[in-house]
Amino acid sequence: MVLTAVTVGAWLVLAAFVVTWWPRINARRSWRYAALGLTLLLSLFHQLLYSTVAGDAYVTFRYARNVAEGYGPVYNPGEYVEGYANFLWMILVALPGAVFGDSDVIVVTAVLLGIAATLGGVLLAYRLTNRIVRIATPNGPALPGLGVLAAALTAAASSPAAYGASGLEAPLFVLLTLTFCLAITSGRAVVAGVTVALAVMTRPEALVMSVIGLAWFVVEAARRSRTASAAVAYLAGAAVLLVPWTVWRLTVYDHLLPNLILSRWRGSWSGRLAAGGDYVAEFTLAYQAFVALAVAAIALLLTRRRVSAAVARARSVVWLLVVLAVGHVLAVLVAGGGWMPVWRLLAPVPVLLAVVGTAAYGLFVVTSPANGGATADRGVPLVRGRTVPVVATALCGLSLVVTMVHPGALPAMHDLRTAAGQRAEIGRWLDESLPAGTVISTHNTGSMAYEAGPSIVVIDVFGRTDEHIAREGEPMRVEDSGVYAARDFDYVVNERAPAVAVEESGYTSVRECGINPAYAGLYEVASFRREGTPYWVSVYVRRVRAAHLIELLDAHPDFTYVSCP
Repeated sequence: MVLTAVTVGAWLVLAAFVVTWWPRINARRSWRYAALGLTLLLSLFHQLLYSTVAGDAYVTFRYARNVAEGYGPVYNPGEYVEGYANFLWMILVALPGAVFGDSDVIVVTAVLLGIAATLGGVLLAYRLTNRIVRIATPNGPALPGLGVLAAALTAAASSPAAYGASGLEAPLFVLLTLTFCLAITSGRAVVAGVTVALAVMTRPEALVMSVIGLAWFVVEAARRSRTASAAVAYLAGAAVLLVPWTVWRLTVYDHLLPNLILSRWRGSWSGRLAAGGDYVAEFTLAYQAFVALAVAAIALLLTRRRVSAAVARARSVVWLLVVLAVGHVLAVLVAGGGWMPVWRLLAPVPVLLAVVGTAAYGLFVVTSPANGGATADRGVPLVRGRTVPVVATALCGLSLVVTMVHPGALPAMHDLRTAAGQRAEIGRWLDESLPAGTVISTHNTGSMAYEAGPSIVVIDVFGRTDEHIAREGEPMRVEDSGVYAARDFDYVVNERAPAVAVEESGYTSVRECGINPAYAGLYEVASFRREGTPYWVSVYVRRVRAAHLIELLDAHPDFTYVSCP
């Protein structure tokens, strides 16, 4: 409740400051920086309000931990399986652990980097918006207050804030997306190529961005706005990183596609598209204010066709941002959406729409006949009127409402935090109770597997971190999402033969004595009460070693064995 009040208070202070001092924000750099400072505070408090390290992040953390401890980029030491699709993020969070010789700093590093990247995205939204408007008015007055509004909308957007402190790569991907847009806007083809390569190494959806970027430079060359060498420079910048990285991946893992991507393209197209459509529709409803802003922006762009070359150039950049947003949405839709809350996979989209809306309005103002077209007085109505800041800060408030009341936002993230905490406790229990080299199977490959440590071999029954299951297993749709996993219980039970199998997603409020038929016969249920709580956890233990395994697990002071009837 305290963080909620602080976040709302930060928004009220920012809104009052921007609306009251709007003319000075446009006119003076010091007032603009003060507004940006308040915007960064809003972003920080908004991120801390979610304050959830997602369980899925611990898959990357386990890889990073093994890198830091000298085992290499593996999930289980000795098993070279690419169960991640965020190489750059994994390396960034692994480096401090390797440098300081302490793997415990990995999670802290990921959280701090995520928060910093989200704050950086707020600043880049400011910079990109003002850069676009400046292109249209190279010799006239700029409208820098619009950049502040774009930054505020970015700070208030739920998806970037939710994953700022999550430990996941989403904040870095948003930052790289904006950096890519700024590089193209500034005419830096090589930088754009390098940036898009880094983005591809962070999220596979960036492949769509890379194609759109290439198309941009080709079209620019065709229109003679830029030479063909810019497209070559763009490709060269991307190839400098992507070619050696791809060769390394093929050498280490023997496959071009990581398991995570492979699993997404298995199963029926109809089911995946239907789930992806539901995912995008839910996002659209939650972000309908941003969508309305983008629609209004497009209408403004189409209002006046006969403009100067400078304005046409600026407009083309705004259209590029629109295409990037639409392309990203289509990529996520075709992939079937995702299962994590607050629309993690679409985190860059509201930021792009915020820039599109504010920049398009700026271009509309500077080309308004009422302002004399290209005269020096064209910014006066914007500076004197307060309608624009009132609307923008109201949209920020609506975004915060989505955060607090939407069941797929703050409540869902806090449920994730609870589940991740419970699984982490189970993982520590297994690590402290079982001997090194023990094989366990589970679909909880996040916080539980991370806390179990590299001495415990973890078999992912859904195949994300297991080569055979991912490529040879039977496709299976995960709950109501469009995400597909694979499974092969015969392989798990008979070939990998785990000593312990963990089926539940965390603690249960009642004792569970049933067993998955795939494990029946070779395994038996062992039920444990979590001391000091009303919770239970049940595991399957290999029948031939059941007595010894139960004795080891029961020796832990926090868990007490209670036999099933």
